[in-house]
Amino acid sequence: MRAKATYIVCVACAAVLAVVFTTRAPGQTQEAQEPAPQPSFRSSTNLVVIPVSVTDASNRFVLGLQKEDFTLLDDGVEQDILHFSGEDAPLSIGLAFDESGSMDYKLRTSRDAAVQFLQTLSAGDEAFLVEFNETVKLSVGFTTHAEELQTALKNASPGGLTAMLDAVSFSLREMKKAKNPRKAIVIVSDGGDNSSHYTSDQIESLVREADVQVYAMGVFEPMFNLGLTPAEISGPKLLSEIASQTGGRAFAATLSSDLPAVAARIAIELRNQYVLGYYPKDQARDGKYHKVEVKLAQPKGITPLKAHWRLGYYAPTEN
Repeated sequence: MRAKATYIVCVACAAVLAVVFTTRAPGQTQEAQEPAPQPSFRSSTNLVVIPVSVTDASNRFVLGLQKEDFTLLDDGVEQDILHFSGEDAPLSIGLAFDESGSMDYKLRTSRDAAVQFLQTLSAGDEAFLVEFNETVKLSVGFTTHAEELQTALKNASPGGLTAMLDAVSFSLREMKKAKNPRKAIVIVSDGGDNSSHYTSDQIESLVREADVQVYAMGVFEPMFNLGLTPAEISGPKLLSEIASQTGGRAFAATLSSDLPAVAARIAIELRNQYVLGYYPKDQARDGKYHKVEVKLAQPKGITPLKAHWRLGYYAPTEN
């Protein structure tokens, strides 16, 4: 009989409040004018890696679970979990920072929140910085020195339109250079895209293909503000749909003072994940999309648990 596991609740997370949006954003109509990046998951190995965050009814992270507490299904077929880790592992992070005109007075607090997030990086982590308005630029390539990104952010100034979807596409391509198996893109934006070549449907397809979690610090205006543009109104939905496809989440800050808590929440979540690895029983290299489902055993003495995970992946294709 397996020894009883010790479960640890991350109490420090309890005070961090955020709103998660879950409805789909309306698609945009402009056609892409640049080639779509190849999905990073397609490789010579069939190993599938699924990061999983587990929270209790109070939205606190639960640590100390064992492999036997997880059941993993691939297209409805239970899989053998061959690789399991509940320990913090090095991360490769891409920070996509919105400096368009719509950010305006929100830019300073957004920059401070991004810097706070970067200060949570640990030894072995690496990160890059992408800044965008109507154009997208790589300000700092992958580095283990977070201060390089912080210095670059100090020069950010608002102006221009917003090509957020193009920035996500650019970040996914840059992430192909990552050295660590755990990868995440953190978007800091109001989500009000009005200048991208990519459509929302195209980006949602790309993030489903990529082995990268997407998180968002949504810097939003209150919905009762009558001066909002259609792009700004749809921003929360768009960010949430992109993030939820990958097992990440979109957190909202309708007040600038909320941003530090959002940055802390994302950093804590990335540091408190289980990583499940398996080789699918269906080894067909047909490029088809596989739906992944994670189920949890409910330990005694703990409120009902909830898991967040990457919703699926595309099988490799024949080389």
